[in-house]
Amino acid sequence: METIPFINPATGEQFGEVATATPDDVTRAVKDMRQAFTVWRRRSVKERVRVLRKLQEEIIDSLDEITAVINQNTGKSRQDGLIEVMMTVDRLHQYYKNAPKWLQRRRVPPGLYVFKNYYTEPHPYGVVAVIGPWNYPFDLTMPVVCSALLAGNTVVLKPSEVTAATGVLIEKLFQRVPELAPFVRVLHGGPTVGAALVQSQPDLIFLTGSTTTGRKIAKAAAETMTPFIAELGGKDPMIVLEDADIKSAAKWGAWGAFYNTGQTCMGIERVYVVESVYDEFLREAVAAAKSVKIGYSPDLHNPNDMGPLTFERQVHIAQEHLDDALAKGAHILYGGKIEGMFMEPTIIIDVNQDMKLMQEETFGPIMPVMRVKDETEALWLANDTVYGLSASVWSNNMRQAKRVAHRLDVGSVNVNDAISHYPVSLLPFGGVKQSGNARTHGKEEILQFTQLRSYAIGRPPMPFDLATRMREPDHYKLGAAILRLSFGVTPQQRLQPIQEALGETEKTPNFGKLVRTAGMATAVTALAIGLLRAKK
Repeated sequence: METIPFINPATGEQFGEVATATPDDVTRAVKDMRQAFTVWRRRSVKERVRVLRKLQEEIIDSLDEITAVINQNTGKSRQDGLIEVMMTVDRLHQYYKNAPKWLQRRRVPPGLYVFKNYYTEPHPYGVVAVIGPWNYPFDLTMPVVCSALLAGNTVVLKPSEVTAATGVLIEKLFQRVPELAPFVRVLHGGPTVGAALVQSQPDLIFLTGSTTTGRKIAKAAAETMTPFIAELGGKDPMIVLEDADIKSAAKWGAWGAFYNTGQTCMGIERVYVVESVYDEFLREAVAAAKSVKIGYSPDLHNPNDMGPLTFERQVHIAQEHLDDALAKGAHILYGGKIEGMFMEPTIIIDVNQDMKLMQEETFGPIMPVMRVKDETEALWLANDTVYGLSASVWSNNMRQAKRVAHRLDVGSVNVNDAISHYPVSLLPFGGVKQSGNARTHGKEEILQFTQLRSYAIGRPPMPFDLATRMREPDHYKLGAAILRLSFGVTPQQRLQPIQEALGETEKTPNFGKLVRTAGMATAVTALAIGLLRAKK
């Protein structure tokens, strides 16, 4: 039996392991969840909320356990682990409060079919396969699973093998809620297990991961026409304009670049600074980088600003991007040293758009800074990427800042801050271009796990129903009258059917003539709609 070891990236020590799922485990999990779906989907939204609130209670009661596992599993501080839990619980709280409204049946105006009722209703997909990430293994996994469940689906979850200990903990939390446990299965393993899960033909696949992984899953999902939602990588730009608060821009730009050791998909990965404030920005950015405390501690009250890189692969990518930039003429202004899994916060200058550091997702604590002539050049370079997740704009001129923000090809923009959009639970988050098509946070997160279905309810067609009459032949005049009465732009257009039927020279309405000309239904409708619209 193969196992996945739990390795602390800060110390290199193993602190546990978990058995890898087999192909039979994958098949069985999907089959079980398909059967369980027939039960869970029949639960009302309020009933699902009641059950899921028990999970929220369990998360809060297990807070210290969760932050301890995240700390060991990723190397981030206990406080950063606490932030993951806080963001998760806040989102779940908002979802449970609003879901009955978001998922309710919605009435649709009937148009000409006034004697029927029309409405839409969101329905769950069925079995949702969720493939989780390693950089925020709790916050980027738990709300997604709960959103799918809240929408009425059952879930098969494959947590990242890089942070398998957190995946095991998530599984335990679900198992501690007996009413919820039958509707979730957790499969532990690497790419082989993920591939088997995709090929098992779930009803929907949700991935949080790299764009490279997203492409592979998209190809496999296309073979079976399985719907696929993905929240993928980013190469988020930061633009610093000439009238920005430079000290704040440098401080919080550096924080956005180095937080979680740069392993944040919406973190700052490229900085474009207008030349008039370029030198000042660099001075402040270096000062901010020098203040970063690097290290690891399991202590609740001894947080570090930056722990180790969580995934050894990211060490190699960061080094590769750094070497490529230096070979092409860039210079390290501060930092650059890598020891084991730890890397200094690094500021690099003299960069250009041809470097990997400016085009590929680095996911490490490197902040490349480029001098630009003006706002126009900054925008051009910021949009020169296949990614489109988030961006940051710095200016004290709010009119200019908003203008620039609206011209950025990204899913989310911060003005005068970094990453602060993500923790807002009801603000939709997601990317454009190759950063994916998912939307997390808010009702969009819940509704993406549903399929909208439409219903038309009524008795058999009645002969005096105008829409029914139009199904019969020889009603061109009736149709033209309805068109003009309903959609005419000017009063003259709207009154034309009445005028044609009554005669423009007649001073008093000849209702009988209108009835003989167009029929009773048209006469009544013409007078009612025409006179009302003319009055408007």
